[in-house]
Amino acid sequence: MFNTRRMAVIAVFVALATVLNIVERSVLVPGLPPGVKPGLANVMTLLSILTLGFRDAFFIVAVRCFMGALIAGNPVSFLFSFTGGVFSTLVMVVMWRYFNKVVSIVKISMVGAVCHNLGQLFIAALLVRSWQVYVFLPVLMLSAVITGYIVGVLTRQLYLSLNQRNLRWTD
Repeated sequence: MFNTRRMAVIAVFVALATVLNIVERSVLVPGLPPGVKPGLANVMTLLSILTLGFRDAFFIVAVRCFMGALIAGNPVSFLFSFTGGVFSTLVMVVMWRYFNKVVSIVKISMVGAVCHNLGQLFIAALLVRSWQVYVFLPVLMLSAVITGYIVGVLTRQLYLSLNQRNLRWTD
């Protein structure tokens, strides 16, 4: 059910995720493949899974990817961002829904980061019509585990902090 409070929270999540996504795009680390990014926008994705539910999380990811590509002026980046975002969100939703008693938010984030990179590599392989892009797999998986851990810790702390304040996400 959509109400004013829920729509406002979704709008804030989309705005924050979009800003984080744009900031990430501007950070290039020499010597690393282009897919190695901090993934800070995924804090908002994971937080939306935990607080709003899977439908809103997918909506937030889709709008963030669209807005990021629109602002960056690169429609091809939408394919990478959207595929990685949707695949990782799907996996994180399943893990949270069915395994949250045994798997921590941090581990869910790490698996989500790995899935995000796998989705992006899949699109890259299709676009260049070569499986040779998977040569980047070891570097991307290592970076995904590290950045996924950091994003997971940040999300867990934010989630706990917001819950301690007894915030209501919907009316």
